Amino acid sequence: MIKEKKKSLEELTLMLLKVTEIILNLIIFLTFQNAMLPAGFRQRDQTKKSPTGPFDRFALMDYLEKEAIEHKDRDDLVPFTGEKRGKAFVPKPGSGQIPVEEQITLEPELEEALKNATDAEMCDIAAILGMYTLMSNKQYYDALNTTGKIANTEGINSVVKPDVYKVYPEEPPNDTDVEETLRCIQKNDSSLVEVNLNNIPDIPIPTLKEIFEAMKRNTHVLSLSIAGTRSNDPVAHAIAEMLQSNTTLQSLNIESNFITAQGMMAIIKALEENSTLAEIKIDNQRQKLGDSVEMEIASMLENNPSIIKIGYHFTQQGPRARAAMAITRNNDILRQQRVR
Repeated sequence: MIKEKKKSLEELTLMLLKVTEIILNLIIFLTFQNAMLPAGFRQRDQTKKSPTGPFDRFALMDYLEKEAIEHKDRDDLVPFTGEKRGKAFVPKPGSGQIPVEEQITLEPELEEALKNATDAEMCDIAAILGMYTLMSNKQYYDALNTTGKIANTEGINSVVKPDVYKVYPEEPPNDTDVEETLRCIQKNDSSLVEVNLNNIPDIPIPTLKEIFEAMKRNTHVLSLSIAGTRSNDPVAHAIAEMLQSNTTLQSLNIESNFITAQGMMAIIKALEENSTLAEIKIDNQRQKLGDSVEMEIASMLENNPSIIKIGYHFTQQGPRARAAMAITRNNDILRQQRVR
């Protein structure tokens, strides 16, 4: 009987230990899981509280402003009285002088000349000796370029004064009549050799497309520029079609527009079939053209010997080097043709 009770107590003890272990593991698990939960799930939900009144944003702002105005400023721990504490600094006698062992002895004539020299003369001497930190760049170079005259008449103290720069007037707006220019291109007017529509932002896209449509049959315009006209891909495709037909145009500028890589790719493809264009500018578009377009530009320049100038800043070293070699080759070909 005693053995049975002892055995049952041992079993009960083991059972309690297992239950305790399970409870501890559960507590650890719940604690870890609770730490991983967002803050909104680890606390009591307080969002179901009914509002105490209507929300008025302007009333709240007025209340906060009123509270800020009525809030009393914090008193300084040590009030400012303007009283200076401590002893005033008094330099030691002789501290501003150069030590005897560091002094330089000059010839009596030089000592007398330097003693009686004015600030302006000292500034010119400093410029001649290369002590350009004592003056501005303009004063320095003016002193070097003069012989026998004092260039800086204001002395060393004029270093802090900035140079007076010229104020240039702003560039006047482009007053080209777009409609009249379009009619002249369509009529193939021989007096119209250069078309400059730069920085006219309000040209309609259909009008730009009509201009390049008319340029297909024009035989007199040598230079065409539409920089800063907000031209986009439809205009770029019209340019590509024009380049395939026109045999007169020598210079084309389409910088600072909204042409994407797709539209620029169409223009580059068309240039492979054009043999009269000598200069093209395509830089500063709203979006980067990308590596594939730059590789296509380099290939086009290698296959087109007529282009001798290109306005584009390459971002990759490979296409940049290939384009530079192609442009150099095209210029050599042109020079050899002139010599012959």
